[in-house]
Amino acid sequence: MSKLKVLIFDWDGTLVDSIGRIVEAMHMASDRCGVPRCTDDNVRAIIGLAMPQAYDVLYPTADDAGLKQHFITQYSDYYIQLEAQPSPFYPGVMDALTEYRDAGYQLAVATGKSRQGLHRVLSGHKMVDYFDITRCADETRSKPDPLMLHEILNYCAAAPEQAIMVGDSPFDLRMANNASVPAVAVSYGAQPMSVLQQEAPVLAIDHFAELTAWLQQQPNTLLKEKRA
Repeated sequence: MSKLKVLIFDWDGTLVDSIGRIVEAMHMASDRCGVPRCTDDNVRAIIGLAMPQAYDVLYPTADDAGLKQHFITQYSDYYIQLEAQPSPFYPGVMDALTEYRDAGYQLAVATGKSRQGLHRVLSGHKMVDYFDITRCADETRSKPDPLMLHEILNYCAAAPEQAIMVGDSPFDLRMANNASVPAVAVSYGAQPMSVLQQEAPVLAIDHFAELTAWLQQQPNTLLKEKRA
């Protein structure tokens, strides 16, 4: 078995507790644009997609390009207001990421955010240069297309089996499957585990710390080598 060396993470709902803000901003955009609000569950179901694709799923009969762009702008503007204080990391995330990086893993982010949006939140957390590579939906193809992961693997000079993709949405896990990258599902974000299990993840966790325990059990793990 190849040594695991690249850990790839979704951002919203996986590393940071931002799902509630996303739902609120989507509702506000609906109100400001004069279109019906979708249910909370419907909004949570599109989290992970790039905004243009998310809008198309929520409003499949809308064919007004101007309204679509207005909606996306209104969502973005309101979300930025909510993120004046960046969404907090889930418990244990920062300690674990630091341990992974110190052990020698390459760390990456694959997100449905725009590059501007991710840069803003990374700046807010003083983590602009923390990850080895980050890929955003507006500079590549939206999840679940595997291109985002292919680009990360190419940058890290890693084969698919040398990486894992950790995410809270079916789009994260489907993208991983499409790229032949093992997928790890987290239950505390956008979707319940019953939905995520349909994508056949290699690991399903309820708390981020469980990932560390799993990594320590893998053959030739970098965490085990560091602690030896």
